[in-house]
Amino acid sequence: MTNRTITMSYVLRDFNSKSTLEQSPQPIKFITGLGQIMPKLEEEVLALSDGDKKIITILAKDAAGEYDASAIKSIPKEEFAGIDLKEGMELFGEGENGQTVRVVVKAIGDDEVMVDFNHPFAGMDLEFDIEVIENRQANENEVKTGMPDGVVHSCGCGDHDDDHECCGGHHHDEDHECCGGNGCGCH
Repeated sequence: MTNRTITMSYVLRDFNSKSTLEQSPQPIKFITGLGQIMPKLEEEVLALSDGDKKIITILAKDAAGEYDASAIKSIPKEEFAGIDLKEGMELFGEGENGQTVRVVVKAIGDDEVMVDFNHPFAGMDLEFDIEVIENRQANENEVKTGMPDGVVHSCGCGDHDDDHECCGGHHHDEDHECCGGNGCGCH
């Protein structure tokens, strides 16, 4: 079902370890059918009504995908000119197809930088502890713009800074992205 505006809060955990990966400090808003969150998560949330709470498990293959060791690449260090590189830092850029690409710096050599193109949650089964605050038909303006009312940036992105990517108006820890959608560079 498309064109529903969902407002929800969530806690995202690694299903196996139960460690918290991400949490919405304030409710997030998105419009269904636009790829703003993981398709399996959207499917589950669509079935919920205002005030409903549910724990939703999404297997790695339906979440961020399986971990792909071949996604670790060596890139000439000169391509990072002007960046104070540190192991573990996330970098965002534009890929060949124009999509936002996120990499994690794995190692820094004299001439090469090893970067990991895998999503931070690749290979993880995920558990979302969801509370739906509102599930309603998107209004005409929301359908036209693809943004819920009251959200400043496209795809539900709220404030963000140079080191973090955010969607739904919340900040992320330095190693995480938004509930797995693909709007605003969230994958």
